[in-house]
Amino acid sequence: MAAPLIRSARQSELDDLARLEVQAGELFHSVGLSAVADHVPDQQALSRSQRQGLVWVAEESERVTGYVVATVLDGNAHIEQVSVAPTHARRGIGRRLMAHLETWGRRNDRPATTLTTFRDVPWNGPYYRTLGYRELPGAEIGRELAAAMQHEASLPGMDACRRCAMIKYNRHPS
Repeated sequence: MAAPLIRSARQSELDDLARLEVQAGELFHSVGLSAVADHVPDQQALSRSQRQGLVWVAEESERVTGYVVATVLDGNAHIEQVSVAPTHARRGIGRRLMAHLETWGRRNDRPATTLTTFRDVPWNGPYYRTLGYRELPGAEIGRELAAAMQHEASLPGMDACRRCAMIKYNRHPS
């Protein structure tokens, strides 16, 4: 199977991206995080990010199979959201989307890429470690990243004790 095309998201696709995120989130039911699984995406925030050119999709056979949203926190590229359609999971699409965002960060002189996640959910913290991310100790978490984590902790089902921030330092090609 050919690798998916990674391209900028179109405004006309945002409703589909929100549905895709809900479908991908259903997996959280399997680990007792039903409130997280039932989360409704913030479509206004998604629309703002898309207008800023910070949303990319994976496309296969003219069908969107995943997406990633970027922002900048504490001067670093930050993965705000990454979702892959359950029908296309475990095919490397999420990895390719994250690599695209990391490349975007390097091209924009961001020293690292960060994300927040559940440290113990298999397709979260443990998976991101396989991609080269490491958990940030509290003393290394910047002000903006800490504020994002505080906001997340206020959302239904987001137990702050199970959450962590992770980082991967960007390397410039030689």
